[in-house]
Amino acid sequence: MERLQKIIAQSGYCSRRKAEELITLGKVKVNGKIVTELGTKVSYEDTIFVNGKMLSKKEDKVYYLLNKPRGVVTTSSDEHDRKTVLDFVPEGTRVYPVGRLDYDTTGALLITNDGELTNLLIHPRNHVEKTYIAKIEGILLKQDLEKLIHGVIIDDKKTAPAKARIKKIDKKANTTLVELVIYEGRNHQVKKMFEAIGYPVMKLKREKFSFLTTVGLKSGEYRELNIKEVKKLYNEAKK
Repeated sequence: MERLQKIIAQSGYCSRRKAEELITLGKVKVNGKIVTELGTKVSYEDTIFVNGKMLSKKEDKVYYLLNKPRGVVTTSSDEHDRKTVLDFVPEGTRVYPVGRLDYDTTGALLITNDGELTNLLIHPRNHVEKTYIAKIEGILLKQDLEKLIHGVIIDDKKTAPAKARIKKIDKKANTTLVELVIYEGRNHQVKKMFEAIGYPVMKLKREKFSFLTTVGLKSGEYRELNIKEVKKLYNEAKK
C-alpha cells in the first residue's frame, strides 16, 4: 500500500505536489468514491480516476537530459503551435519537464515521468543547484557581483544567497560573461536578478542541473540517464 498522491505521481500523471492539490480539490476518485484526505493508502490494484480519467498502471520510469535549443517552449503543449521540449524526446511515455527554461534560454533540462524525483528537485528547500552562464550588457562591477551573491530584490522578495563569478570581460563589446549558481526556480529569475542591478541579459544558458551537464550533446539532442545518475539525483535532493 502506498499514499494516494505517490501512486498518482508514479503513474506519470503529474508531480506529487500537483497530485496533492488535485486530491484536496476533490478531483480524485478511488473505487468510485471521491477521496480528499491526503495520505490515504491505496494499492496499484485499486481503480483510480483523476479529473475523470482512469489512471494508468505504474509505468517504467524514464529520465532524459535534453540540451534545450533556443526558441522552444518548456511545456507539454503550446497554444501557438510552437515547438516544445517534448518534441525532442521519444514519444509513447507521458513525461514532463522538471522546472522551466525560458523560450530563448538554452541548456540542461531534465525530462521525466518520475513525479517523486521532480518534486524533490524543484523544491527550494532541497538546495539543488542550477548553474547558468549569462552574457550581459555592460562591464559587471565587483560591488554588483556581490549583490548577486548576497541576494537582490525581485518581485518584492529577496533572492536566496547565490554563487557568482566573472568568466570573461569584453571591453570592446561592452559585455561580461558571468557564471551564476542558484537553487531557487522563480519565474525568469536569472534575467530579473541581472536586471535588478542594471545589466540586461543578452544570452542565457543553463550549463548544469545539479551535477548533470550538456557536454557531448548538441543543441536539441538528448540522452537517457543511467541508474547511477538517477540515484545520485535522489541523494543530492535528499541531503
